[in-house]
Amino acid sequence: MGQKTVRFSDLSGELITRDDTLARIVIHEHPELGDSPVEIEALADEAAVIEKSALRVAVVEVVLPGEEEPRRVTMDAAAFDKLASDKPMSELLLTARPAKPARRSRAAAAPAAPRGISYDTLEHAGEPHKGRITEAERELVRDHLDAINERLAKRGIRTIDPKDPEHISRYGLTGLAVAQAAQGD
Repeated sequence: MGQKTVRFSDLSGELITRDDTLARIVIHEHPELGDSPVEIEALADEAAVIEKSALRVAVVEVVLPGEEEPRRVTMDAAAFDKLASDKPMSELLLTARPAKPARRSRAAAAPAAPRGISYDTLEHAGEPHKGRITEAERELVRDHLDAINERLAKRGIRTIDPKDPEHISRYGLTGLAVAQAAQGD
């Protein structure tokens, strides 16, 4: 006994009788869409209508004076083109300089460490840095975690969470994590 799969268009509900009439449509942005893209199936003719109905748009980021974060705007390409009054938009785009990479916000960026800082001291142990964690820093963090977290919090730097797997691995906090779990902390 065999099985037969029957497919229907997600758009119209019509039966899709042949694979060569099946179109896959991935929706990346829509006002009703959550955080990630979704996929639907439709007849090829229905998908062709989508392409014919497509709008020409310009997607731009605008950074106004006094603002750090850009605002992303999607607008009709013809309306955007009309904003260029000195020369045609096509010429303006050809001669424009490449965009600078987006700057990370100050809150998200780890502070750059001045040269010569030793993270093997109680003054700097546990601070985020790109270098490798030495055994001396691990030992300081394990032995003085509360004091170090208090210092980090006062400076507005992320604290060390003895339940965070990354922090457990980075600072060798396995014993501390086990002890806290046993205490029900």
